Amino acid sequence: MKNPLHKKLQAIKEVQIIRGIELPVGLEFRQLVVTGPPGAGKTYYINQIGGWPNEGYLDLTKEGWWRDQTLVYRPREIHLGLPYKGFKEPLTVFDQEWLDASPDALAIDFTRIRIPPQNQSLLRTNWKDRYIFEFVLPPPKQIYNQRTERQADGYFPVDDNLSLDMVIRQADAYGEIALYLHRAGLNVYIRKDIRQAPMLISEKGEIALPPWAVAEIKTRASLKTYSGWKQLILRQSAIPWFTITNELQELKRASRIPHDGKSFDVVIGRTHLRFAPEIPLGASKKYLRLHKNWIIRQPGSCNAKNIRGFARIQPEETVMLGRSNNDFDILFNFSKDVAKSHVLISNMKGDLLITPIDKMKPIKVVRLDDHDNREQIATNKISSMMQARSLLGSSIEMLERKEALDLLLEVNELLENESYRPLDSKGLPGGLLHLPDQQTPVIVGDLHAQVDNLLKVLTENCLLEALASNKAILCILGDAVHSENSNEMESMDASIMIMDMILTLKRSYPENIFYVRGNHDDFNPDLSKNGVPQCLLMKKALESTRGVAYVEAMQTFHDRLPYMIVSDSFIACHAGPPRNGTKKKQIINIRNNPLAAKELTSTRLKRPHYLSGYGKAEVKSLRKLFKVAKSTPVIVGHTPLDPFKTIWLNVGNIKNHHIVYSAHQQGPGLFVRIKGKMVSQSYPAEPLMKMITKLQQATS
Repeated sequence: MKNPLHKKLQAIKEVQIIRGIELPVGLEFRQLVVTGPPGAGKTYYINQIGGWPNEGYLDLTKEGWWRDQTLVYRPREIHLGLPYKGFKEPLTVFDQEWLDASPDALAIDFTRIRIPPQNQSLLRTNWKDRYIFEFVLPPPKQIYNQRTERQADGYFPVDDNLSLDMVIRQADAYGEIALYLHRAGLNVYIRKDIRQAPMLISEKGEIALPPWAVAEIKTRASLKTYSGWKQLILRQSAIPWFTITNELQELKRASRIPHDGKSFDVVIGRTHLRFAPEIPLGASKKYLRLHKNWIIRQPGSCNAKNIRGFARIQPEETVMLGRSNNDFDILFNFSKDVAKSHVLISNMKGDLLITPIDKMKPIKVVRLDDHDNREQIATNKISSMMQARSLLGSSIEMLERKEALDLLLEVNELLENESYRPLDSKGLPGGLLHLPDQQTPVIVGDLHAQVDNLLKVLTENCLLEALASNKAILCILGDAVHSENSNEMESMDASIMIMDMILTLKRSYPENIFYVRGNHDDFNPDLSKNGVPQCLLMKKALESTRGVAYVEAMQTFHDRLPYMIVSDSFIACHAGPPRNGTKKKQIINIRNNPLAAKELTSTRLKRPHYLSGYGKAEVKSLRKLFKVAKSTPVIVGHTPLDPFKTIWLNVGNIKNHHIVYSAHQQGPGLFVRIKGKMVSQSYPAEPLMKMITKLQQATS
């Protein structure tokens, strides 16, 4: 297994010296929890900084471990108990059961790890921010040498049968946990050597930094003043508030802008950006209290020719605007008079802290309208919802039996002559879809019966308008059916409904909507999820509501679907590339190659517990097969890596190999091409089925 943190670390530049050790400037000493594999140097490090001398133990599967007495005394060295599949009790990496198990049998069961709740109430503890976990992870060879040398000083039971392979496995286990906790929103950084600056985990596409990695050292507030007491009691900074008006004003020092539901514009050089609070439709007050996000985009509404990207700043994140931020430069195309590092923007519990970096480069702000996003739906959003209603029906619901069968038969005829698909040996559209590069591609992953997520994709960024004017192509990477939510797995109503919607889209825009086959696009009775035979249940539900003829027609639909999409901008399929040696003709003639069909719909990335999957060699071979550039993104679905995100970039340490998941209950993820680059985007969930129905009632 490759190092899980390979190419995911960057040095923290803003550091402070505490007892001879470089630590992030925003870190408070007693936030620190130190962990890592045996022999990494944790004890020496704790002694060096004067931390708590006794080691502690945390069972990460225990509900409320963040309140454990072990964490009362900090800084402290902590050993982690990790859950493994097939093992009832958590294991440390030096437990005998762990050491005796073969590497193939040791797969961390991330679903059993408990994550602290997010709280922003004044009187309640925000457990996610209470601790900062430092993982001490020197190179395995260095750890091995240290453990070998210390044997001369005495007997260390954890060093019995010591080998470099054992050390690598232990270090990788801690690397996996560090990455998982980082993705879960906990404060995590890595230290490879106590003589060097610590490292921040920064996956591709992450444009935000935690405050403790960038914050300046603050002077203690004076308790002789009201503002000093306010800062102490409410933990509010003394940084002054800035009043935005409808006149352009220059911002010359660090200033605070409230989360008041209103948008404002920032001008840096000749680049104009709009900052708007992200307020999803139907969001509860509790959700809005915990998710005071801001969206950054270029001003002006979208249109069919201009599908645009945006950036999001979540609470406790900081972003840097400037030409050296490549991800932002792709999104916003900074003008040359923007500095490489122009301004820092921090989201402090919803309020924005704007800090100039380059004093020679001005920052100007203005409010062009007084619209409160909390009270009124934007005009372009209403227009998109009405367009969706016009296309899909005044109320989003399952079609009547005859109407549904007629629709499916019509789409099957379209698939029999589908555009952009080289013909197989029988003269039928083959398993390969070769898209032109003129239209803007939008790639959606597994939807798993999340109807509102599909509606969210359709009603954002003027996508429906772009599809209607042949300016965009929507690619769905299979598995639109079968909910993965535990309380919905046996119900097929939403699955039937979402397929009605996709079939309607295909009939309306036959050369702009493409659906790739996934492993759930079948009536295979052996396929199940958590013991639920969803394919069989889907077949029975369709037979009951729509008859045997519909089931037969749906099987025809499955059999006529393509398996892979290729264009100059990307390669995409449901699960992953086929094994090395697969020929282009075999993919085109997919009906005669069941092994290739199974791999494209069911394979997974090669991991310690899944050695039969694909890896870097297969991705490289796939690009070579279709004669595309080495940097061409390969985008797949099928395998979400954790329950927190919808997009994972450079997965398996394979450059430009990405996973997209669009069935998350918190909203869908997708890819869209912007300025020639495939850019990941994610949207918050919205109850659009209900909203569109209400819109119909209000306008009728």
